[in-house]
Amino acid sequence: MSDPLSSWNDGPAKAAILDFVARVTGAGPEYVPAPQRIATFDNDGTLWAEQPLQTQFLFGRMLRAKLIAQEPELAQQQPFKAYVEQDMPAMKALGKLGLLEVAAREHAGATEEEFDRIARDWLATAHHPLLDRPFTRCVYRPQIELLDFLRAHDFKTYIVSGGGLDLMRAFAEDVYGIPPEQVIGSSLRTRFEIDGDGVAQLVKLPELHCFDDREAKAQNIALHIGRRPILAFGNSDGDLAMLRYVKTGSGPRLALLLHHDDAVREFAYDRDFFLSPLAEALDKAQDYGLTLVSMKQDWNSIFV
Repeated sequence: MSDPLSSWNDGPAKAAILDFVARVTGAGPEYVPAPQRIATFDNDGTLWAEQPLQTQFLFGRMLRAKLIAQEPELAQQQPFKAYVEQDMPAMKALGKLGLLEVAAREHAGATEEEFDRIARDWLATAHHPLLDRPFTRCVYRPQIELLDFLRAHDFKTYIVSGGGLDLMRAFAEDVYGIPPEQVIGSSLRTRFEIDGDGVAQLVKLPELHCFDDREAKAQNIALHIGRRPILAFGNSDGDLAMLRYVKTGSGPRLALLLHHDDAVREFAYDRDFFLSPLAEALDKAQDYGLTLVSMKQDWNSIFV
């Protein structure tokens, strides 16, 4: 019989996954009915690479150049100035929220359909600056196997990410097999309008609606899914609230934490990544009941 997790090395992490799925799907005391088999995954750094900066930033760079060409004065105004000048201390001070506030201005004015087209066109040609491969091939093979394995056992898989909702929806179904309605992310406010042809549409406003990070992840799971998941996978302190929310529910639970510790095949980082550090979750993984996954030790293959 073929191994459904062939990119995972034998070890505690793989064993924990296989044991958990066997327990919740087998005819035993920990059986979980299929509708309750909900699994949530962070995206950046969990399903695909996020170094040197999240893909959202690199996508935004293209939009930013167009916006500043139209409004040159923005280049001298924060938070745009920090990103135009690649001022790392200023970018660090602005944090991930600052990045999304910039993105809100960059995305404003587009309808849902227009933004989807822009995102798909960019993803079709853009390459990762360090890995020299399309962004949609910076996806982790072991995680694709895990998503497929879970769905084969009647799990419903969701993305719950701090990244932009609409950018993720432009590729998640094709790359991960996760449809748009199962993607939860940061979003902008929109305005409903009827265009000159009588078509009803939503137009993006330059205002952040939801920053889906930290505690907001657990809140949005409750709001948009309506069930507490039984499995969650993340890679940073921004995912810790989701991991603990999942882990501390009743019944069998599995919360997995990916540690980027492979500088040869990918990148090695944790608490030093200013946009999305891994510190508390790493230090207290055992206390919180998190299953630590080492990219270096647990994965024999990295990218698709």
